[in-house]
Amino acid sequence: MAKSKVASERGIAKLAGDSFCPVYLRPATAYGVSPRLRFDVVLNNLVAWAITTKKIHMKSDGTPWRPIVHIEDISRAFIAAIEAPAEAVFNEAFNVGQTAHNYQIRDLAKIVADVVPGCEVDFADGAGPDTRSYRVSFEKIKTRLPNFKPQWDAKKGAEQLYKAYRASGITLEDFEGPRYQRIGHINKLLADGILETDLRHRTTGNRASAAAGTAPLLAGS
Repeated sequence: MAKSKVASERGIAKLAGDSFCPVYLRPATAYGVSPRLRFDVVLNNLVAWAITTKKIHMKSDGTPWRPIVHIEDISRAFIAAIEAPAEAVFNEAFNVGQTAHNYQIRDLAKIVADVVPGCEVDFADGAGPDTRSYRVSFEKIKTRLPNFKPQWDAKKGAEQLYKAYRASGITLEDFEGPRYQRIGHINKLLADGILETDLRHRTTGNRASAAAGTAPLLAGS
C-alpha cells in the first residue's frame, strides 16, 4: 500500500498545472466507528480484544510507536484541503493527524484497560519489539491548513468503540473472521473466485466458472 501510494503521488505530480491542483493526504493509522469498520487497525483491534475476551492481547512488547487519527478527523482534513486556497496546497503532501497523538502500543493498551471494565493486558508468548515502529510530525498540516481542527483523541475513540461494540453485540467469531480484516477479506474473495490473483474482479462468467469449479472441492473438504 505505501509503495503504491508513493508511486501514485509521483505520477500525479507530473500532471499538476494551471487546470489541475493535486494535494496528497497521508493519514496516520485510522481508528473509530465507521460504516466499513476494520478490526485490523490498532485501537479498534485492542478494544475488540478487550470486549470479546476480557484481555487486551499484545503481540509485541508494547514499545513500538504508532501515530493514530480518528476517521472523522481524516474526513475533516479532506474538507480542509478542498476548501484551502490553491496556493496553500498545490502539489503538496500532508501527514494527517496530531503530533501529540504518536502513542506507544502499551500506552494505547492502558487507555483501553481504563475504558473497558474487567479486562487485563495479555502478552503473546515470546512477545518482543515490533520492527514496525514510527513517529510522524503533523506540524505541516497544522500550520498550512489552519481550518483542519481535529476533535478526537485515543481515550475518546476507545470510549466510542466500546459503546458501539457493546451495542452491536460483536463476538470473537466476528472479530477474528474475514469480514472486518482487510487481508482476511481479500483472501476470502480470492478463495471464492471473486478476485483474480492480480486482485482485479473477475468478469461475471469467469466468476461463475470459478465458483462451479471449486464447489466439489469445498463439498468434499
